[in-house]
Amino acid sequence: MRFSRAFIPTTKEAPSDAVLASHIFLTRAGFTSQVAAGLYNYLPLGKRVLKKIEQIVNEEMNKVGAQEVDLSFVTPADLWEESGRIEKFGKELLRFRDRKENLFVLGPTHEEMMVNLVRNRVTSYKQLPLNLYQIKTKFRDEARPRFGLMRGREFVMKDGYSFHATQEDLDREFEMMEAAYKRILVRLGLDFRVVEADSGAIGGSGSKEIMVIADSGEDTIAICDSCEYGANVETAERASRSEVPQAPESDFNKFSTPNVKSIEDLEAFFKVDAYYTMKCVAKKMHYEDGDQVVLFFLRGDDDLQEVKAVNAAEALEVEDVSEEELKALGLVPGFMGPLDMDKVPCVFDTSLKGATQMICGANEKDQHFVGVDMSVLDEALFADIYTAKEGDGCPHCEGKLLYKKGIEVGHIFKLGTTYSKPLKADFLNEKGQAEPLIMGTYGMGISRLIAATIEQHHDEKGCIWTKETAPYSVNIMVSNIKDEAQLAFGEKLYQQLQEVGVEVIIDDRKERFGFKMKDAELIGFPFTIIVGKELVNGNVQVLERATLEKRAVFAEKIFDDIMERL
Repeated sequence: MRFSRAFIPTTKEAPSDAVLASHIFLTRAGFTSQVAAGLYNYLPLGKRVLKKIEQIVNEEMNKVGAQEVDLSFVTPADLWEESGRIEKFGKELLRFRDRKENLFVLGPTHEEMMVNLVRNRVTSYKQLPLNLYQIKTKFRDEARPRFGLMRGREFVMKDGYSFHATQEDLDREFEMMEAAYKRILVRLGLDFRVVEADSGAIGGSGSKEIMVIADSGEDTIAICDSCEYGANVETAERASRSEVPQAPESDFNKFSTPNVKSIEDLEAFFKVDAYYTMKCVAKKMHYEDGDQVVLFFLRGDDDLQEVKAVNAAEALEVEDVSEEELKALGLVPGFMGPLDMDKVPCVFDTSLKGATQMICGANEKDQHFVGVDMSVLDEALFADIYTAKEGDGCPHCEGKLLYKKGIEVGHIFKLGTTYSKPLKADFLNEKGQAEPLIMGTYGMGISRLIAATIEQHHDEKGCIWTKETAPYSVNIMVSNIKDEAQLAFGEKLYQQLQEVGVEVIIDDRKERFGFKMKDAELIGFPFTIIVGKELVNGNVQVLERATLEKRAVFAEKIFDDIMERL
């Protein structure tokens, strides 16, 4: 490609609402342009990057036997009603009616459509397993689209779905797909971590997210400093504590504790470590048939993780509850405890099971119990509801947990029969009995990977593309195209590199050297070969974008030099 003929509208100005590096540089460097809130055009450079990522995904899917399909972007709303998701998905699901008043949706994800494709076509265990995928535009009517490609309303996604006769076969496929996703990210040159996650609105179990590590990431993940363990903070676990503070010694008793309402107050009043105090967090849980206040009890030095709390209470959503609402239920804010609590349901963190010498509220104003033995509540509901902290022990090795920011670029689930059962997608097993297909689903954000690459690889000058994602590997910059020798050398090298399949662009524009150099740095070509004044001395320069290092190379050796580096 010749720069003089290419459509690469670079600019000095960033979008007024841009805060992330990817949003700023992809716009300024002419990769994307905004159409409306959350809607973007891909210009030639952006389309090249998109296709390169798609190609890598296709190659890795072919290796594991997944087959590519292309489903309709427009989906009959009837399918979403069958699955029961049309209301659950909320306003992000864009709905419209055609001229015959038939209701349709723009697909934000295609579980229903893929199940509809295979039901009545896959009818026997002999046709399983089956793995189908597509790379397609999706649409979610985000309430606050922002951050460029990172959170748009329209986006390109790879979504795959596997179908199985047994749970064991799904487990095998799930591990194989996780390994394939790891290979994709390795090939793209990205630092990433696969983390355990919550299934959310998709449903199912065995959920894992693929996170690209970046300071600008929206998600906080806990990772081990010694092994591959990683988890979203919503699901992160920790090892049992190897060291605990010395326990206080006291018989069970009720103590007057005037105005002692917080954990900090309890520590100071009783001169004990927060580990031996009991924190009560009241939340209003939403269920299909109404709301219910639930009390969550943890050790005083732990914090409640709300997603874990929702799952433990088998609720749909959670929100805070006011002191007035608690008092209306006969509860005493600041002094709520688990003993003789029959007014509302309670959930206890597993770290409290069998705990002794605890201090907790006595359900009376200015009163606490001391010397509490939690074994009296062994039949209560216990669950992991804590938030793992930095410095906690790794649940899989002797390492420690660290907090990192991550960008979610992939999510894989063991769906089970979440969609096949309501959509009546059955097969006949070896005994001739009908069973619902067992499913897995595997998503990867293709357009989001473009942004994630720049979030992880950029500097103040612009983009720094990795080897596999760069729109062109080599940029030949002719400093002065009026210099016949420079232009001739640049053209010859351009032809040589093209003949051996190198993705190369030649900057043959009638522009100043400084202008061309800033464009090269902004766009982020891995290598820029500068054909300039030193050519009369038999030299050219090579700029390596990742390091901004310039080095002189003999002109007659430049082809071999660049080929070796590529």
